[in-house]
Amino acid sequence: MATRVLILGTGLIGASIGLALKSLGAAFEGEVLGWDPNAAESAEALRIGALDRVLASQEDVLALNAADVYVLAAPVLPILDWMERLAPVLSEGQLVTDVGSTKVVICEKANALFNQPGRATFLPGHPMAGKESGGAAIAEASLFRGATWLFTSLAEPTPLTLQWQAWIAAFGAVPREIEALRHDKVCAWVSHLPQMLSTAFAALLEDSFGEDAAAMEDIRAIGGRALRETTRLGASPYSMWRDIAMTNTQPLAATLFALEQHLAHIRENLRTPELREEFRAANRFRSTR
Repeated sequence: MATRVLILGTGLIGASIGLALKSLGAAFEGEVLGWDPNAAESAEALRIGALDRVLASQEDVLALNAADVYVLAAPVLPILDWMERLAPVLSEGQLVTDVGSTKVVICEKANALFNQPGRATFLPGHPMAGKESGGAAIAEASLFRGATWLFTSLAEPTPLTLQWQAWIAAFGAVPREIEALRHDKVCAWVSHLPQMLSTAFAALLEDSFGEDAAAMEDIRAIGGRALRETTRLGASPYSMWRDIAMTNTQPLAATLFALEQHLAHIRENLRTPELREEFRAANRFRSTR
């Protein structure tokens, strides 16, 4: 029997999931449905072949048996909202999964609303893939190839959870299990902190030179690859990172404080051997992993 997958949020990640599913050919014998609060996004996802059909309204999304698998491909706060709305209309044998960038709050709500007798299964997920900007127009079936796809298992496996993880592996992604608290702590270091660092640096340049056209021209001409790479994440949308900051506040604040201390240490030792030790530590991290 064909599996109906409903993607809620058809921007970069959601549309890329649709394209990846469609690229599996006979390995995915199903239908990909979609809905997005921005009708232009769902229309673009349909145009590029990421979806077979766009649902007309939120009421259609919440209709009984609208799909077998529901993929919440949205920022964290809308994911939490959809969980509240879907739980009463879904039942055992249906699967809900997500791509949220924080997991503790999502897992807490999933334990309360799903994974109980008579309720749908919830499989928390987080693909470590993306681009600095979003939208279905830049979606790619290959976006997840070689990327880690994190899962926080809350319940015993079901045929649909196993099937979903098999499709993820067929995308070329690398599934990895992780506990929710550990997920949020590690992601604060390796994903959320780099974003805030890039945002702060790009904002500092804009605040310092944005009113001086000649200086900005010099900066862009001279900055080269180092400038492009360190400010690339500064183009990321606030809407997504607002939700991450609100739902992973303590771990992210801790990493920012640690970075502030390290930067202060470097500032205070620009003319001492301590600076050499900082470079040695950084070189070891890059050379041994």
